[in-house]
Amino acid sequence: MKTIRIVLAITLAAGLALLASHGLQVRAQGVPDPEAIVRRPAQSASSSGQLDAGMRQVTDAYALIEKNFAEDVPADKAFYQGAIPGMLGTLDPHSSFLDPSEYAEMQRNQRAQYFGVGMLITVDPPSVGGNTVAYEPFPGSPAQLAGLRRGDIIAAVDGAKTLGMDSKKVAEMLRGPRGTEVRVTVQRPGVPDPLTFAVTRGEIQTSKVDAYWLQPGVVYLGITTFEAQNVSKDVEAALAKLGESKVTGMVFDLRGNPGGLVNEAVAVVGRFLRDGQVVVSDHGRAAPERTYRAKAQPLAQDYPIVTMVNRGSASASEIVSGALQDHDRAWLIGEGTFGKGLVQAQFPLSEGAALLLTIAHYYTPSGRLIQRDYNNRSFFDYYYSPRKNETPSETDVKATDSGRKVYGGGGITPDEKYTPPLSNRFEARVFGLSNEKVFHFGSLYFGAAQPALPSPTWAPDADTLDRFKAYLKSQQISFTDEEFAANRQWISDQLRVELIERAYDKNTAMRAIMHDDPEVRKAIESLPKAQALLARRGATQRAALK
Repeated sequence: MKTIRIVLAITLAAGLALLASHGLQVRAQGVPDPEAIVRRPAQSASSSGQLDAGMRQVTDAYALIEKNFAEDVPADKAFYQGAIPGMLGTLDPHSSFLDPSEYAEMQRNQRAQYFGVGMLITVDPPSVGGNTVAYEPFPGSPAQLAGLRRGDIIAAVDGAKTLGMDSKKVAEMLRGPRGTEVRVTVQRPGVPDPLTFAVTRGEIQTSKVDAYWLQPGVVYLGITTFEAQNVSKDVEAALAKLGESKVTGMVFDLRGNPGGLVNEAVAVVGRFLRDGQVVVSDHGRAAPERTYRAKAQPLAQDYPIVTMVNRGSASASEIVSGALQDHDRAWLIGEGTFGKGLVQAQFPLSEGAALLLTIAHYYTPSGRLIQRDYNNRSFFDYYYSPRKNETPSETDVKATDSGRKVYGGGGITPDEKYTPPLSNRFEARVFGLSNEKVFHFGSLYFGAAQPALPSPTWAPDADTLDRFKAYLKSQQISFTDEEFAANRQWISDQLRVELIERAYDKNTAMRAIMHDDPEVRKAIESLPKAQALLARRGATQRAALK
């Protein structure tokens, strides 16, 4: 790796120009069509000369650094961490560079299929060891069937010690050809000696979709991301299994959905729209203008939909919510969405790396550009600072099919605002930025015993809450008895999700808590408003046919 043959830098600056006459098949998060051809105009002599001059400066600078810097300079550090990200950082917040391992991981996530043990892993904070921990063995996976549990500390893989090892390396050790065996050694709270499990790797398929009945006739549909290529297929399968003909109303949950593959978003939202209606269009300097239209599902046309969004709903999920709103197909409740109206294409580079480069802006069916301003703030503030004093753009005012005003320039503004309660000081002090304390209490709660609860609707009793209170004190967490009592219900909800997930699975835990979610209850109450939109939609269509 002493040299990446400078080819990375040359590929970055010149590769896009070389593609001008050949085109490039792209498939990436935020790309509407996985088989689209991005064609770029031929370079002019002046731009070619600027490229040559720029590349001479890059190669001269790197040669000087490599020859004279006080320490050895690995080429991957100079380009993977320096030159390439630095160049992209001058463009926009969403153009990015993926090194070979990151690009391979993204492709695995998009396929939603790989060979391994079937388990999400995480890394404990340094305060509790910084080790790699089993976070979620998937239901029915080789890991779960072999006996691995949420909370197990992964101590070794095939005899190689992994304590303190980077989680990416541990994940690579767990993956492998289907049918091969891997021995996973774990440390389990409540068990004095390490446990070793022989796991036969298999084909792992994951789903980002969940659907179930909230009450007779009212279905919940939740999609956590559009990153995978099987999202639309899983939506069809889930609703078919329930029996979509029995649906009289839907609560569609896009809260916290960060986006993903736009072709999946188009397929999902298109089923609820009329055949041929515009879902989204994109416009770019060098990419061809494209318009994507709905392919309707007949069973999905007549029931009301309330869609829940928040500030974590971004990109492809904003395409879905924007199309539903513009066509008066759903009533939106929640917070204003993130505001990402940029499309990225994948450009593979040498050495297995890739660029995710912004090639276009996308527009909702009414013509809204919902991208937030990123020029007058740092990228950190753009991503992580709370959205304060951001109002819809009065200069980008459009109308839905029935004439309701909608706005661009700052995400999707819901039809009905719902602001979740803010964390109080007790929650922040006890749980900080994660639920680490709840997670580790779950391991101690069941200990060596097989996790089991009386039913999927179980709720913590007084003894469980007292045990958790004692655990917090043993961790030197400062709080008063009055604070604990005032937050008793909130604490109960956190423990309920954690312990049900261990005894059953993640979907069962989320379903248990979702029935008591105040925003879900509000969405159910708002179904008549969505029904009124359906009536307006029908009247608009009838008027257009006259």
